[in-house]
Amino acid sequence: MNYISNILYQNSKKSVCSFIPFLTAGYPSVDLTVKSLYVLDQEGADSIELGIPYSDALADGPLIQEASKVAINNGVNVDTIIKILDQIYLKIHTPIIIFTYYNPILVKGVNNFIATISKLGVKGLVIPDLPFEEADYIIYVCHIYKIELILFISPTSSRNRIINIIDKSPGCLYLVSSTGVTGIRDSMDENINYVSNQIVQNSDKMVMIGFGISNPEQVKNIIQSPLNVNGIVVGSAFTKIFTSYCNDTTINLIDSVRSFCREMKSATF
Repeated sequence: MNYISNILYQNSKKSVCSFIPFLTAGYPSVDLTVKSLYVLDQEGADSIELGIPYSDALADGPLIQEASKVAINNGVNVDTIIKILDQIYLKIHTPIIIFTYYNPILVKGVNNFIATISKLGVKGLVIPDLPFEEADYIIYVCHIYKIELILFISPTSSRNRIINIIDKSPGCLYLVSSTGVTGIRDSMDENINYVSNQIVQNSDKMVMIGFGISNPEQVKNIIQSPLNVNGIVVGSAFTKIFTSYCNDTTINLIDSVRSFCREMKSATF
């Protein structure tokens, strides 16, 4: 079984939903990203999504788009992320999932990019704008380097589309909780139960859910709902903490990240 899927599976056997925080690499600074990664590892995050900042982040909402803009303006790029991975490699136990748009991979070269992040311990890869028709080669290269490519299923996906994605997916699935971009929301898309049921009926794959989940109550509601979910991704709520720090540097950012991670992680039991 793939590494990320296995974590989700092992936790689900213990009736625990995996907690997966998301960070935009280099926001508000590279140093604070590294410190936050150590804190999330210490606080028991089951995996960490590390986002490569991108200028045309169509799947991301205003908070993460602004975070990407700040990081890019600070000179953060793929090479910076490689340096971050090199710095934390073997120093944290939490597996890293790289979240990136397709273009930065193409610029570096698919094989070169995947081989490089694999050598630095990355276990998963999420590409929100990867054309479904072009996924086969990425899946092939990821398989060679033992990285789990995680494919998206959205609330607007038709039954045939859901089945096709399930069949192509080499491991776990990323269920998008709401239509549109990432961001803090009060509710999920009304079609999400249908999509979840289709996944259960046609697959035994592990499922992580993301987009808009921002507080412990939402986490508990998801766990107690009929949804077949094994992991919960939280991104914009962490980004909001970093944005608050940018506006008021008297805030102890690392303590805030630690406290919020602990609070969200506790809600998964």
